[in-house]
Amino acid sequence: MTELYSLSGYGSMIADHVRIEAYTEALRRSVRQGSVVLDIGTGPGIFAVLACQLGASRVYALDPDNIIQVARDLAAANGCADRIEFIQDISTRVTLPVRADVMISDLRGVLPFFQRHIPSITDARRRLLAPGGILIPRRDTVWVAVVEAPLHYRSVVDVWEHNLLDQNLRPARELAVNNIQKMRLKAEQLMTRPQLWATLDYATIADTDAHGELQWAVQRAGIGHGFVVWFDAELADGVGFSCAIDTPDGIYGSLFFPWRQPVSLLAGQIVRVNLHAKLMENDYVWRWTTQVQPANGSGEAPMHFDQSQLSGALLSLTTLHKGASGHVPQLSEKPRSRRLRGCSRPNFRSASLAGSRRCPTPGPSRKNTAGKHPLLRRQDEVEAFRRPSALHRRQ
Repeated sequence: MTELYSLSGYGSMIADHVRIEAYTEALRRSVRQGSVVLDIGTGPGIFAVLACQLGASRVYALDPDNIIQVARDLAAANGCADRIEFIQDISTRVTLPVRADVMISDLRGVLPFFQRHIPSITDARRRLLAPGGILIPRRDTVWVAVVEAPLHYRSVVDVWEHNLLDQNLRPARELAVNNIQKMRLKAEQLMTRPQLWATLDYATIADTDAHGELQWAVQRAGIGHGFVVWFDAELADGVGFSCAIDTPDGIYGSLFFPWRQPVSLLAGQIVRVNLHAKLMENDYVWRWTTQVQPANGSGEAPMHFDQSQLSGALLSLTTLHKGASGHVPQLSEKPRSRRLRGCSRPNFRSASLAGSRRCPTPGPSRKNTAGKHPLLRRQDEVEAFRRPSALHRRQ
């Protein structure tokens, strides 16, 4: 079984003082004597133990990974083992004997749009949380800003633009600029004011996907390399933390979405971005379209970039063919010859059975394997996701 995080990874989470202090204060305000607490993604169990120390009568601590054994040991070391029930499973497969008064979780990645975070929270809220129960976190807000980031951009494209063998590696560069990466920036690298892109209210959220159009007037001249996305968390009234630029370095950071090429920008130029996050199978796929209006009086045409992680995925033609909705699997030559040889054996079956059973005819299987690859699970969704946005079509 592949573990999501290493022990050192969990150690880094505990060492993130801003995050730990915010979650600790939110639990202090939420847990009462006799509370039932649900801890989804308990990891080493520090919040489950804290809930007991704050007066919880019962804590259900869930985690599918083997780190849960460390959590059991830590609970015993802190005298809480008799009040915590550890369950090694994902929350969507768990049923509790009672509903929880408080539900705490941190299933995010760099952003809240990570793997099955949102479906897990919505399911647990519906089935495992008591009416009027408390959710920690309460809300996340996601922010976007255009940035000047030459070093980060070069880390994406330089190896494909300049190489010792003097080969043309631009096809790989096209893949590279359709992928995103975690980064930390300084405030002076922002070229626009941050804009709110999405609000995730965990008490009501139902849609796993998000999309929205953003528009900025550039604040200063410089070279735009793309945009960054980060989130701010609200855990309780007046309690939370920010992953914004120039905040203390923690486990989250921000995601950098590069443009196909750097763009010279002047103060006042208009930049529009249409950003989509779509859950496909067990993780999110991002798509971003960008339009840069020319500076007033320049006479230049607008610039357009239409990018997607689907365009940056390492998929061979063979893989794409196998994922197509009309694909019918074929036996390879070796298995086909084995089947034919097996039917010709004299003692393959008894005479009575042999007379009533036909030798299998080689040919295509009728099993439809549409969507075998996770990114191609539903061909109609993928094609819709790839189509140019309304922002792009209007031009």
